[in-house]
Amino acid sequence: MTTTAHRADIKFNYHDYTLLPEDKRYELIHGDLFMTPSLTTSHQRISRKLGYLLTRYVEGKKLGEIFYAPMDVVLSDEDVVQPDILFISNERKEIVKPENIRGAPDLVIEILSPSSLERDTVIKKKLYAKHGVQEYWIVDPEGKTVEVLSWSPEGFKTVQTYAADAIANSPLLPGFSVALKEIF
Repeated sequence: MTTTAHRADIKFNYHDYTLLPEDKRYELIHGDLFMTPSLTTSHQRISRKLGYLLTRYVEGKKLGEIFYAPMDVVLSDEDVVQPDILFISNERKEIVKPENIRGAPDLVIEILSPSSLERDTVIKKKLYAKHGVQEYWIVDPEGKTVEVLSWSPEGFKTVQTYAADAIANSPLLPGFSVALKEIF
């Protein structure tokens, strides 16, 4: 007698997500659950340096708030992500709730790791565009590049990919620039 494995196409939702243990990082994308591994020291250094520069700029100009992972960004009942760094403008501060962010941030920064490469550059890129994130930075520690993308109705368009010796600029935050040698 042979047995056939059965599989149901069951999607997780935000309520299911809230029941998960808090000692691990999870993301929920299109109702599928992903566990995010611990971050590397290189990832943490880049996040700290870039986050510091962005926070200093945003707070100095009183433009809004910066948040860091782990911070739940609830885009829909089946989409909950934890971007590495995110910016919420004062004009959209109503999406900042005591327990999470409820809506698309103005700016999202993801720092690639081998386990997140495809998810960050393909799946989350489409997800962020679908929900209206205005600017998306993809930071590649291996290649020492930063790709800056801006939202359009057709999806994100690359503004520029900056090499390690360049100065990256933000179209969303005029005057904010980062000498990449400071973060890599």
